Amino acid sequence: MRKKTGKNSKVFIFEAKPALFTAVLMLIIIQSSAVNYKDVSDNEFAEFEDFDVEEEVIYPEADNVVSKESSQKSSDAFEADDQDDIVVEDDSDFEHFQDTEEFEGFGDGKEEKPGAEPKIIITKVPMHFRANWDSYWLEILMIVGLIVYFLNFATGKSKNTKLANVWLQTHKSLLEENFSLVGDDTNLETRENGGLTKESENVFTLWCSGRVCCEGMLVELKFLKRQDLVAVLANLMRPLMDQIYVRVIMNKEDMDSFIFCVASKKAALHLSKEMADLSDYCPERRPGEKYNLPSSFQVMSEIHEATLAMLDSKVTAVLNKYADMIEYIHFSDQYTGVKQGDDSQNLKLPETQKVLLFGFNLPVKGVSVNEAVERMKPLMTMVFYCIDKVKRYRLSKEGKSKADKNRQRVEELFLKSTHVARAEAAAARREERRRLEKERVLAESDPEKQRRWEEKEQKRQAKKRAPKMKQLKVKAL
Repeated sequence: MRKKTGKNSKVFIFEAKPALFTAVLMLIIIQSSAVNYKDVSDNEFAEFEDFDVEEEVIYPEADNVVSKESSQKSSDAFEADDQDDIVVEDDSDFEHFQDTEEFEGFGDGKEEKPGAEPKIIITKVPMHFRANWDSYWLEILMIVGLIVYFLNFATGKSKNTKLANVWLQTHKSLLEENFSLVGDDTNLETRENGGLTKESENVFTLWCSGRVCCEGMLVELKFLKRQDLVAVLANLMRPLMDQIYVRVIMNKEDMDSFIFCVASKKAALHLSKEMADLSDYCPERRPGEKYNLPSSFQVMSEIHEATLAMLDSKVTAVLNKYADMIEYIHFSDQYTGVKQGDDSQNLKLPETQKVLLFGFNLPVKGVSVNEAVERMKPLMTMVFYCIDKVKRYRLSKEGKSKADKNRQRVEELFLKSTHVARAEAAAARREERRRLEKERVLAESDPEKQRRWEEKEQKRQAKKRAPKMKQLKVKAL
């Protein structure tokens, strides 16, 4: 080794053997290569890093320490990822639970001791009623309405029952003189009510039987609906009266063939439209003055002589004296009730009855109940008088002939109006008989009978399809 010294520098010159110098140089290169390979293998992102020495920035020493620590942490994280293949992420969604300012006393390690439950004191407050009752006007109105309704129901029901009982007690002796049985004695309720049957709160019926020339008599007491508050209010606007209807069913041999009716104008108009016998046999309404009756009555009659026989002096006197209490008097041997509509499918004439019908009004306004019922006794006496009169009366030969012609005319009109319907019904019955006969023949095992029936049916069908020919008989000259 040579050492040269100069004025400004010192130069050390090493002299060695060439082989030794080469070996040292190779050792240094291998060592630096090993270090660089280790850094690259440990850092997966080393290939993206730029190892430009010229652009490298030198940071202060403190920054170098921080960067070393962060690089050490990142290298540890990557090492753990390589070893466990698990990525651990820092979830910051629950960081607010660690905020001590948001949750006071959270996590300080002290558990709160449950304190004593608070004592609830209930103060007794007195009930408060409003001094202003205008807030309850609807409830008050409903309560008052219910009270008025039930009071009216009780009073109306009791008044109707009282009217029925007073009527029965007033006429019971008269009824017992003419009938052997007054009231239905088979029912315990009717026996307790004296024979009256209560159909509703305002309708009572009484059946009487056991008299010559009639099968029985039905009395219907139809009073106003006093128990119904709505009906009471309607009656104030349109006044009505209590009514009593009497229906006497005559024996067929004890009444001749005639139809007769006397009624008030309003009732006559209604009866002529509604009753089948009056609309068919005597639709004409004649004024009552022609028969010495008040002008408020109208007369409908089939035979004039029967009208004169029924309106004798006694009946005319009662009609004139009690005109306000008589609604109608209707005698008929062809009574079938209310007229049926045009859409009815009746193919036979309805069965008729021989009846005497009476309709009476019972005015109780302004008078006592007993006085009003007492005025009805002459009218009930007239009923029994008419029963005996009808039993004795017989038409003349001309009147009987006229009555028979009228009945034959009505029957022909009915048959003509129902001809098409009756023809269709007869055809349906024939087809039904043929169907049953065919089923009976086919059910038998005899083929000969089946063949004969088929030949017969074919002949009938051919005759039915053949054109109809009229035969004319010409006398020889």
